[in-house]
Amino acid sequence: MALYKQFQRYILHTKNPLWSPQSPFPKTFANKSGKKVTNLPPMDKPVENLPTPIYASLQKEHQNTQVTTLSNGLRVASENRFGEFCTVGVIIDSGSRYEVAYPSGISHFLEKLAFNSTLYYPDKDEMFNKLEKHGGICDSQASRDTMIYAASAYTKGLNDVIQLLAEAALRPQITPDEVDDARQAINFELETLNMRPEQETLLMDMIHAAAYRDNTLGLPKLCPKKNINKIDRELLFTYLSQHYTPERMVVAGVGVDHNKLCEAVQKHFVDKKPIWESDRTLFTPHKNLGVDDSIAQYTGGIVQEECDIPQFASAGLPVLSHIMVGLEGCSHQDPDFIAICVLNMMLGGGGSFSAGGPGKGMYTRLYTNVLNRYHWMYSATAYNHAYADSGLLCIHASAPPNHVKEMVEVIVKEMVNMAGSVNGQELRRAKTQLQSMLLMNLESRPVIFEDIGRQVLATGHRKRPQHFITEIEKITRDDIVSVAKRLLSSQPSVAARGDLRRMPALEFIQAGLVSDGKIPSGRKLSLFR
Repeated sequence: MALYKQFQRYILHTKNPLWSPQSPFPKTFANKSGKKVTNLPPMDKPVENLPTPIYASLQKEHQNTQVTTLSNGLRVASENRFGEFCTVGVIIDSGSRYEVAYPSGISHFLEKLAFNSTLYYPDKDEMFNKLEKHGGICDSQASRDTMIYAASAYTKGLNDVIQLLAEAALRPQITPDEVDDARQAINFELETLNMRPEQETLLMDMIHAAAYRDNTLGLPKLCPKKNINKIDRELLFTYLSQHYTPERMVVAGVGVDHNKLCEAVQKHFVDKKPIWESDRTLFTPHKNLGVDDSIAQYTGGIVQEECDIPQFASAGLPVLSHIMVGLEGCSHQDPDFIAICVLNMMLGGGGSFSAGGPGKGMYTRLYTNVLNRYHWMYSATAYNHAYADSGLLCIHASAPPNHVKEMVEVIVKEMVNMAGSVNGQELRRAKTQLQSMLLMNLESRPVIFEDIGRQVLATGHRKRPQHFITEIEKITRDDIVSVAKRLLSSQPSVAARGDLRRMPALEFIQAGLVSDGKIPSGRKLSLFR
């Protein structure tokens, strides 16, 4: 305090002009005579000669998704948005579920090969230079049931961006060098996944393999190591020629004029042929290789891998074993889809070190009933996967190896309790959280693009967010209990990685799901005990 008063007295008595109360301007804006030395106006007056601002307005035409089917069957869908940027892309009915007649890993390769050299852009740097002129970025993403090529850029560069997307999807060169680079990238990715403590990516492949054994959705999304050298340029072009067809594609855009988008798509996607149609020497047609239209067959089962899982870098964290238990859900067109989404929010979950609060899942069942009660549980999270013909609801949990049996029992018990009483407050919280998450995600232009593309690809039209908000609001306690019983009527699917010496057998997990959640000890009856 004494030091502060001393400094204050110094300020009041100093003769430095910077501290002089008579000076109306700081030193940088005034000279010794007190005149201003800058042309900037004072803060209480508007800046002159600025252009009139344009403000966003709620326009009805900006709330409608327009869909047009072009002459070759390709669908174009768009929704206008305020702003100078747009997101456009092509969503294709392709993915790992269609690779039953091929070596698994085709989609993984295509994801790595996206936006390389093409017919019009032999040098990929030229492609990216043009995209950068429009302030753009591009990306590709392969999933089990779709392949997406997308870009965001200034709206004025729409024609060039559509040309780039058409070249990447329909006219890639896929040179031998690029295939070798993709092999190296996939090898590195697989090695990295096995070196990381996070196991979610690997477990997702394993739980789908257990749930849909040897068919459709159960085929691996990640390229198996044994297939990396089997996939070559000819095989990739064979797959492209059969799956990258107009009727299996939707070009979607957000923040663009629909008529201009249709013109650009007609010019680059329809008028110009794919590379495999103009050059038939790229692949040899095979009678046994075609499009797999089979419906996903849920089988249930168990896939486990005894291995050493890397430890987290944080001091004091033990080595963990990971399990995932799943039940057959429903497709995204099923009447029970919304109810299962609400149930998934009720389960919620996360990690034991998650920084959260109300609205971040801290009041969900997997927090209150699992993570808050069992100190040895390091994570417990619910996931809901919905596809065109099936679905999978699962819970991923991790704990030290000596608690694996108890961990499985806790998760199984929580699944059994899904069909028990539903608290009105937790239902209200789950519905509000799901509605909030939906609307917040749809604030993002790339998310709107993907929503439009996926819905139009699946149904031919797009349902507005208000439709889902209303449907969520209609869900009752009886609906939750009903879908929970439906889930529990299916065979379980189990995936596990790590030290699994205390892992219960599948039949004991099944027994727990049809009782009160208690897993039998596993000991057989003996006359000599």
